[in-house]
Amino acid sequence: MKQVRPVVIYNDVAIAIDSAEADAKRLWLTTEDLSRTTKFELKPQGVCSDEKCFPIPEARHQQFVRQESGKTWFNLTAFAELVNQPVACENSSDLSAWYFGLRSDQRLDLASLQAPDFTLPDIDGRLHSLSDFRGKKVFLVTWASW
Repeated sequence: MKQVRPVVIYNDVAIAIDSAEADAKRLWLTTEDLSRTTKFELKPQGVCSDEKCFPIPEARHQQFVRQESGKTWFNLTAFAELVNQPVACENSSDLSAWYFGLRSDQRLDLASLQAPDFTLPDIDGRLHSLSDFRGKKVFLVTWASW
């Protein structure tokens, strides 16, 4: 693993980290950076934020936590795997960026949401509303110049 200065995107907020360790599949942060980036804290009962707490399997504790150079390090990618959270990363010689998607417990909250009705023109200028397609599958393609 190498020392990196990653940008971590968690809950759609990007935070620059001064020092972390990473390779192609793992990102280790100090527990201070874990709290700053994710709002989770390492506690005896597990990884916790407010009333939500995820226990760390005792048999796999060394995969999640390690002590080195007087600091406690936490493997954020191992935690993402534990909570079924998708991760995308880019590691090059001068860039390290990590995106953490919704955890499985967050995705369950989305299952009951309905898309709001909206009206947009097609390529010929005819207006179409989402409600026009109720009960049908809709594939919406969007584009932005930025």
